[in-house]
Amino acid sequence: SQELCRVLEQDHAKLQTDKEAVEQRTQELRKERELLNKNLEQQMSLNRDEERSCQMLPALPEKKMVFKGLVTNKEDMNKLMLAPLIRYPLPGGSALITFEKAEVAQRIIEMKEHTVELSYGEELEELDRCRVRVQAAPVDVLLPSALEISLTRSSRSILVSDLPSLGIPHEALLDKLELFFSKTKNGGGEVESREFLDDFGQVVLTFAQDGVAEPLIGKGHIQAFIGKGKYKLKISPCMSGDITNLQLQPCRCPRTVLLSGIPDVLGEEPLRDTLEIHFQKDSRGVGEVDALAYVPAGRWGVAVFTEDAG
Repeated sequence: SQELCRVLEQDHAKLQTDKEAVEQRTQELRKERELLNKNLEQQMSLNRDEERSCQMLPALPEKKMVFKGLVTNKEDMNKLMLAPLIRYPLPGGSALITFEKAEVAQRIIEMKEHTVELSYGEELEELDRCRVRVQAAPVDVLLPSALEISLTRSSRSILVSDLPSLGIPHEALLDKLELFFSKTKNGGGEVESREFLDDFGQVVLTFAQDGVAEPLIGKGHIQAFIGKGKYKLKISPCMSGDITNLQLQPCRCPRTVLLSGIPDVLGEEPLRDTLEIHFQKDSRGVGEVDALAYVPAGRWGVAVFTEDAG
């Protein structure tokens, strides 16, 4: 009887374990069913939203879009574009003449020497006419082909832009800016130096102490009382650059000719007109003179070349 009782207890324990396992599996199946139902409801909801979207899309009016922005290659984002501004010295008794067409300039250069008639517009005998011989040569300049700049951010300087047009001299505007930015209540401090950048219409202010410039730069803009008005000024960091590497390559001006050996036998304006008339005719009508600069003997001049100046 004891053996039977022990067997029954073992069976009961096994049945209890099996019952707990069944209940646990039932709970797991119930959770899986609830999760499946929830996913099914979400999917049905998404399908209904997509159906509504598809039904609404045909009702939207067609509208042509025009993109007016600049398209830039990603590789070009960090490139610096250089616009050359070349100053070319001109000695006395010389001239620079630029033609509209490059082939005319090249033909003038190939001829090397030209005889210029100085009596245009006058009825003179052949023996009374005055002629001068001038030499033609190409114009070679050096252009930058590679440039490396090391930038340094100043810890005490700020760049002030969006300046108001007050119609006053630059020094007076600098005085007003220094007066405003020297006050601690405006977030400034003692101004050590100030500089007006004519080419950009901006001002560089340098403070005497550290810790003044950075908070102003962090603001980006500041409402400044200048004179009797209130103006919104832009505050930017001040960067200084040093050229660490500059490579130059020779370049020949395609449309410009250097004339030398011009004697001082006429006034400056009449001789300039005479040269232009001569070479206008010498171009045989295939390319007019675009510009001419003449420097009389005994003087010096400087010609300025830009990228499209010939």
